[in-house]
Parts: sequence; structure tokens; C-alpha cells
Amino acid sequence: MPRYELHCHLDGSVRPSTVADLARQQGIVLDRPVEELVVAPADCGSLTAFLTYIDVPLQVLQIPDALTRAARELVEEWHADGVVYGEVRFAPQLHGHRGMTLDEAVQAVAAGLTQGSAATGVNTGLLLCCLRHQTPDESLAVAETARRHCGLVAGLDLAGDETLYRAEPHRAAFDLARAAGLPCTVHAGEAAGAGSMWEAIDVLGAQRIGHGVRCTTDTALLDRLRTDKIALEMCPTSNVQTGAVASLDDHPANALLGAGLPVTISTDARTTSATTLQRELDSLSQGAGWATAHEALAQENAAQAAFNHHAG
Repeated sequence: MPRYELHCHLDGSVRPSTVADLARQQGIVLDRPVEELVVAPADCGSLTAFLTYIDVPLQVLQIPDALTRAARELVEEWHADGVVYGEVRFAPQLHGHRGMTLDEAVQAVAAGLTQGSAATGVNTGLLLCCLRHQTPDESLAVAETARRHCGLVAGLDLAGDETLYRAEPHRAAFDLARAAGLPCTVHAGEAAGAGSMWEAIDVLGAQRIGHGVRCTTDTALLDRLRTDKIALEMCPTSNVQTGAVASLDDHPANALLGAGLPVTISTDARTTSATTLQRELDSLSQGAGWATAHEALAQENAAQAAFNHHAG
């Protein structure tokens, strides 16, 4: 069946061989085998530890050509994985260490997506990430960049550790995006509990929630998610690696889907988690009792929740 991926970070999905190649080209010395630097262990213990495995990919993605290549190759990976529509997200403000502007970073990624789509037929959407630990002004600059490139950018995201940083300071950025007609998703209910999800919905106006695995004990929140059709972008392998879920057997995707919530399944970071959408679905089948009917419903949910009207 056609597959849709809504939650995939570009810097966490660069092929290890590409990271090594880009490092060689740029004169960056890797002190260990590339796989040890970019693939996280099965149990990282925390989101903070998990995120350290994108440090090296970020280091080699500081020039436009590298971003374009990474985006094009991601579309090729989607095609091989049976994905007909994929959304990739990245924080353009993290790619300026060599002078690249926010606009140049967005244009470079968009060019790679266009090249990949032309070669494979996969439809794509591009999301820009504000970051919780950055200032409101930095997030506003990202939102303004998204607005300037409405033809290239499909939506706005807020990423980062919600246990350490609130979402509220970034409200102006999300107000601006929504006023420009750009839909929004917010990472919440991953490192922190249901309160972070309420904040994402009521303060930032999130139409989707990144991860959201910690919603299961809040009945009012479950009713709100169901009633407003706020999709949950769940990423099973990553959720276990970061400690958001104890094990695949404990992953709430199956139960929440059965309870009528718009659950979707994604990879989060294909390289960091050494996964594909097929592997995510297989892992749910083995650990959480996932069946073909569950996949079909999750794919239908993802198609309906896609931010780009060209999905599928």
C-alpha cells in the first residue's frame, strides 16, 4: 500500500557513506568509524544523548551542495521504502557556520527534494524547525523565512527537549506562520508529559504532534486529539532509544489507533535510528501486535494529515 512519512529529520537521515564522503571532501577528520558517530545505540537513555549523534552530520551539512545531496538521497531512500509522500524537516539556522543564510539553506534543501522527486516520482514536503533552546527572535526569523518561501515550505515545527524548555516563548513565530497559512507541528509528549502536548495545542496551535507517546493517561487530552483530529507522529524505534517508551512491547501506537486517535508512523531519523519505515512497521508487528489493518489505517491518517496538498 502507498506509504506516507510525516516525521523525518534531514540531519538524522544522511547516509553514513555520504557523511564520510562529505567529510573527506571538506577536510573534516572523523576520529572513529562513521557508523559509530552517526548511529545511536538501542538505548541512549535520553533525548539529549540521542541528539549527539547528529553532531557530525550537521558538521558536514554547512554548504549548499551538501544539503542538496542529502535531501536528494533522502527522497531516493523514501522511494526504496515504498513511500509515495515524505515530509522532511530541518533547522536552517543550524547550517550557517560557514556563512550560509537561512534562505540559502532552504533553497538548497528544496533543490535536492525537487531533484529526488523528478527522479523517483515521490512527492515531498519541507518543514522548518524552530528550536526550543533558542531565543524567540531566532524562531521568529525561521518563521519569517518559512513565510518568504511559502512555495517551497509546507509547514513549521518546534523541536527540542520539552523537559528543559517551554513552547510558549516561541508563540509569536507560530502565530506568524499560521497567519501566513502555514500549518504547524510541535514536538511534545516525548521527553515530557501530557502538559507539553496541551501547550503545543493551546499555545502554538499545533495541528500535529511530534511523537506524543505520553498522552495515554490524560483522558481529556485523548478526547481533544480525537475530536480535533490532531495527528500523532509516532516513531517507535526512536521512542525506545530516547526512553520515551520502555520497549516496543509497551509502545502505545496500537492502543491509541484502536481508540480512534489519528496515529501515524515515521522513522524520526533514518540514520540515527538505523531504520526505515518498513522496519518500523515490522517492529510494531513483532512487539505491539501490529497487523495489516493497523498499517492501512495509519497510512490513511498520514495521508489526511499531510501538510503538502500534493501528498500521494
